[in-house]
Amino acid sequence: MRLERRLKPTINIDLTPLIDVVYQLVIFFMITSVFKTAPGIPLELPGAATSAAVAVSELRIVAVSENEIYVGRDRTTAAGLDVLVAKAVQGAGDKELKALLEGDKNMPYQLMVTILDALRANGVDGVGLQTRPSGPGAPGSGPASAAPKGAP
Repeated sequence: MRLERRLKPTINIDLTPLIDVVYQLVIFFMITSVFKTAPGIPLELPGAATSAAVAVSELRIVAVSENEIYVGRDRTTAAGLDVLVAKAVQGAGDKELKALLEGDKNMPYQLMVTILDALRANGVDGVGLQTRPSGPGAPGSGPASAAPKGAP
């Protein structure tokens, strides 16, 4: 009598392609994720016809009023601005320090001068002013916003 042996099929799931796909998804989400670094403050930025994109600066200052100024994520007032800027630029070394100043278009001029004085006193000479693009095709550049009120 003959005995037949049948080999049981072994089922193996190859996880290598699955790991590759998960790895690619992780990289995709890391690259496309946007992390908001500035406080979410609604500002109405002034328009500029020669507005251009600026590389990310080391120090970001958002001025809403004399009682609400943000240096990075820290909130301060105009009186405490100098101390907070000194703390932010501490340890920057001899490299050229740059800052980006965002302010509401109705911000008093004296407040901007106060902020620029605090930056210069702490060794920050390069300051960029954040604006929104204006002109044909720019957001908010429709017929109503093309000319100031009362202009012919």
